[in-house]
Amino acid sequence: MVAKIDESLRQRILQFITEALAEDVGAGDFTSEATIPADKRDTARLLVKDVGILAGVEIARMIFESVDPTMEFDQRLQDGDPMHIGDEAFYVTCNSRALLQAERLVLNTMQRMSGIATLANRYAFEVADLPVKVLDTRKTTPNLRFIEKWAVRLGGAENYRDGLYDRIMIKDNHVDAAGSITKAIEGVQVFFRENAMKLPITVEVRNLVELMEVLDVGQVNRIMLDNFEVPLLREAVAHIDGRFETEASGGITLDSIREVAETGVDYISVGALTHSAVSLDLSLKVM
Repeated sequence: MVAKIDESLRQRILQFITEALAEDVGAGDFTSEATIPADKRDTARLLVKDVGILAGVEIARMIFESVDPTMEFDQRLQDGDPMHIGDEAFYVTCNSRALLQAERLVLNTMQRMSGIATLANRYAFEVADLPVKVLDTRKTTPNLRFIEKWAVRLGGAENYRDGLYDRIMIKDNHVDAAGSITKAIEGVQVFFRENAMKLPITVEVRNLVELMEVLDVGQVNRIMLDNFEVPLLREAVAHIDGRFETEASGGITLDSIREVAETGVDYISVGALTHSAVSLDLSLKVM
C-alpha cells in the first residue's frame, strides 16, 4: 500500500522531521564529526528483524532527503507490505554523517509505526469476513497522532475522528455535566443552529435505560455502546434495529473482538491500536 502524501500531510511530516532532528542533534552530532570525514558517503540497509506489517518507509525517505538532498533511496518493500525476519525494506546511500544523524529518527518512527500497523492488521483480520469496521481512537501520543493514525490505515483498520473538531461525541462526562442525554443532544442542535454548522453526532450510552432515551430523542448519527457485555450488546443492537449506526467500545481485545462483531454492530473502536502497540524490531546498518 503506497502512502498518498498530499501537500498538507507533507508539510506536517517536514515539521515533524525538523523538530525531531532538532531534539536529537541539537548543536551537532559531535561523535560523527570527530570520527567520520565530512565528505564520506556510505550505504546502509534497513533490515527487518520481526514479523508484521511494514510502515514508515515514506517518512524514512523524507528524513534522509532532509539531511542529505543528494541521497539515493533503493526501496524494496512498500508501506503496508507484510514483512518477515531477514527482509530488506530499503537501501540508502548518502553522506555518512547525515546517515548517522537520521538513523535513530528513522528507526524510532518506523518501529513505532510498524508496531501499530501490525496490531491494527491483527484486529482487522479477526473480523475481515464480517460487515464491521475496526476504528482507532484519540488515545495517541501527543503531536504524533497523524503518524499513528497513518499507521492504523496501513494496517487495514480505519480512523475515527482526528480530534475534537471533526465529530460531535457526547460521552458520559458531557451527559453528566449537561444533566441528561436529552439535554446534551438538544444542546448540540442549538449549537449547530447558532453557528450554522453541522457535524456527525455520536452519543455514548452506558446501559439500556440511556439507550432508550437516545432512541426517544433521536437527532444523532451513531450510538456508542460502551462496555456492554456481549448478550446486552446483542440486545441493544436489536433495539436500535438499524435506525442509527452502532459502535461497540470499551476493553475490546483480540480474543473478544470477533464475538463483539457477531452481535451485528457496525463499528468497533479499539484504543489499544495506538496505546498498546509494541514497536517492532528493525535495524539500519552501514554496509
